[in-house]
This record gives sequence, C-alpha cells and structure tokens, in this order.
Amino acid sequence: MANTLKFGNGEWYGKKDTILAYNDENSNYKPLPFNFSRASKATVINKDGLIEEVGSGQPRIDYKDDSEGALLLEPSRTNFLTYSEDFSNNSYTKTNVTVTSGFLAPNGSTNATKLVSSAVNGQLLFGGGSGNTNTKSVSVFAKANTSTSKFKIIEQYYSGHQTLFDLNLGVVEFNNSVGSKIEDYGNGWYKCTHIQSYTSGQTNATFAFRTNTPESLFIWGAQLEVGSYPTSYIPTSGSAVTRLVDDMPNHLNINPLNIGNSYTLFLNADLNKVVNNKVFCEIENSASNDVFSIRINNGGKVRVYNALDSAYPTSSLESNTNKWAIRIDENSYKIFGANSSRSGTLATARNIGEIKFYGIFADLKINNFNIYNTALSDTECQALVN
Repeated sequence: MANTLKFGNGEWYGKKDTILAYNDENSNYKPLPFNFSRASKATVINKDGLIEEVGSGQPRIDYKDDSEGALLLEPSRTNFLTYSEDFSNNSYTKTNVTVTSGFLAPNGSTNATKLVSSAVNGQLLFGGGSGNTNTKSVSVFAKANTSTSKFKIIEQYYSGHQTLFDLNLGVVEFNNSVGSKIEDYGNGWYKCTHIQSYTSGQTNATFAFRTNTPESLFIWGAQLEVGSYPTSYIPTSGSAVTRLVDDMPNHLNINPLNIGNSYTLFLNADLNKVVNNKVFCEIENSASNDVFSIRINNGGKVRVYNALDSAYPTSSLESNTNKWAIRIDENSYKIFGANSSRSGTLATARNIGEIKFYGIFADLKINNFNIYNTALSDTECQALVN
C-alpha cells in the first residue's frame, strides 16, 4: 500500500497550537502541520498512566488503554464542584464519615483522601449546581481499602436514583439512574460515574457519595458536569472551572502532496459521543470546496456526506465500529466498515486538498488517519478496517 500521509498511528509530534501529520513519500518524512487550539488547561493520561495537566493550546495525546496514544478532542465542559480534591472543605456536608488526606492519587500526587464511615449510610453530601433541568454526570475516582469496599453515588431529590459500585471487582453492582459506568485507571483506581436526568420544575438537587455499611475507601477528583456522559477530569480548588473545546481551526493543506482523483482515506477513531448529524471530519478539494464530510447519524452509524453531489449515502456500519475507509476512484466511491461496505457514484471526480477535524461537535480519540495515494483494492480496504 502506497501511503502518502500519516497522522498518528503511534507517531505523535505536537507543541503549543500545532500537531503534525507526516508525508512519507519517497521515504522522506515531510511535516504537515495541523493548527490546534484550546484556550484553557486540560488533563490527559500520559505514557506512565498518570493523569497529567497540560497547558493552554497543548494537544492532548491520551495513552489510556492504548500504548500508541490517541489525539483527544472534547467539547467544552465545566466542573461545578468547587473543591474537586479537598473533601475536608465545608462544601461537602459530612454525616458519619471522617476524611483524611495525604494518600497516593491517580495523578501521582498525595492528594487522595481516605474516607471512613462509622455507620450505615455515611456520606459526603454536596449541591447539584444550577441548571437542574439538564442531564448531569457526577463522577469521582475511587479505590478500595477493604475487601468489601463498595459505595454509592446517589441523587437526594430521588431517593431511588443511585449507582452502587464494587471497587474490588471493578463493576457497577446496581444502577437505578439513566446511566452509569466504571472505568479502570490502574493501580486499583476506578472512575465511577452516575448520570442523572431532570425535567422542568426539579430544583435544589443534591448528590452524595455514600457507603452502605461502615466502610473505608479512597477518593479523589470529584466532578459534576452538565452532559449525558463524563469527560476528562477538570481540577478545581475554590471555584468552578471550565475546560474549553479542543479544536483544529484551520485546514491541513495537503495540496503539495499532489494527490489525484484516485485515493483512499482511512480513519481509526474512538467515538464517545458526536452531536447528531454534525461533522467531525471534513475533506475539501484543492479549490477549498467540500468533497466529503464524515458524521454520525441518529442511529449511531457512520454517515459520509458527498457534498458536491448533495448526497447522503449512509454506510451500514454497526454503531460501535471505530475503523472505516473511503475509497475514491475517479467517479466512484466505496465505504468500508467492519464486515460491510457501501458504494456509489460521483457526478464529477474528486481530488483532495485539505482536511479538518472538529472537536466542538465530538468527543473522540483519533488513533490514526491515513491517506493512500491510490484507490486500494476491496481486499486491502477490508483489511484496514477489520
């Protein structure tokens, strides 16, 4: 396969406001810069598996569950819990619990807290913030300290809306909310999330980190955000903090690569959430006119928009597919996903000149994006996505 452009695939080169793709034509690497922007700090999982805070404008290469790393793009979110690591603060109302700081945390610091409950339903109670007609995600990093360490995230407005986590098994034992999840962050730490929805008229919402029985466990990094899923950790220390959107505001110009009207695009991306029918990858031609855009339809399937022909061919890919290829061969195209494909024709041939990824409409990790300067065969394309 003749590969003309590589973006990612274990080779990440970024600095403030820039991240590079590479052209390996003639075995000679030529850097091609994407402009990158994020006007705030943000956190990411580094190569050592620790949560690390990076500066404004610094691209985030996330190594959680992937030793080769992936470019993390997220929309803007705010952590409304004003003391995300200081559980001794009076913003948390304590009932039958004691908190002691000074333990090893998922970011390598000693800011984790040991929570010990002395009775049934010992808890840390905290406010649900404003905007109680929205869906909210409440999360905290937790680690077992006994052989029976379990705890709940519970919404006080509805006594039955809660998620029970088993920190030894690393599972959600019980869930009576609109959603919940537990994610392994290594060294015994789990990110535990409870998702709560509201309708109009519900006010004064409060949440609690609660134990079922007298219990001991470690906690760190609490977060309350408006949204139907949790995003990366946002540290706070006295006020709410907003992490702004990761974006690539300008197109990557690949005109110097002289790619013709026959080529293949390959994208491997982990899609957490994409705003329904919004573009997260856009392909333009050498005249800066849209050629293809990649988006997700309301069924969670990949949708490729053939812009100049104003056509929406929807590939029959499963919602959990994270690899797909688009082959353009003069006036025809074919989309490949896991064990499926979709083909069509174009009114005119489509060359390719510019690429853009959007963080504002998506929460995703780009593992790699490749352009092959030839129309690969069916067998080659299927091998890429399987």
